[in-house]
Amino acid sequence: QVQLVESGGGLVQAGGSLRLSCAASGSIGSLNAMGWYRQAPGKQRELVARITRITSGGITNYADSVKGRFTLFRDNAKSTVSLQMNSLKPEDTAVYYCNAVRFWVDYWGQGTQVTVSS
Repeated sequence: QVQLVESGGGLVQAGGSLRLSCAASGSIGSLNAMGWYRQAPGKQRELVARITRITSGGITNYADSVKGRFTLFRDNAKSTVSLQMNSLKPEDTAVYYCNAVRFWVDYWGQGTQVTVSS
């Protein structure tokens, strides 16, 4: 079982920045992947950014819509991944969910709201 505790999020104007953090119980080195998804009203949940192959160094993938604006950071000592979101746009408004995969089972955080006003 993996428990995920999220922090960050909130309301920001377009062009602003926010940082989301997700702390996992146990070592993230035991995870297959960890990252962030988001779900806007009326839309399906989509990948934002995640690190895979954590045990062999890690490969980070980003959605095309956030490349160059969002950066995913990993802190192995704190078992935390953080999503730095810059140049935010109104279309980034969504509930953001932390995700971890361990032994190919998905675990989810409770979600945190990000609202970008125009």
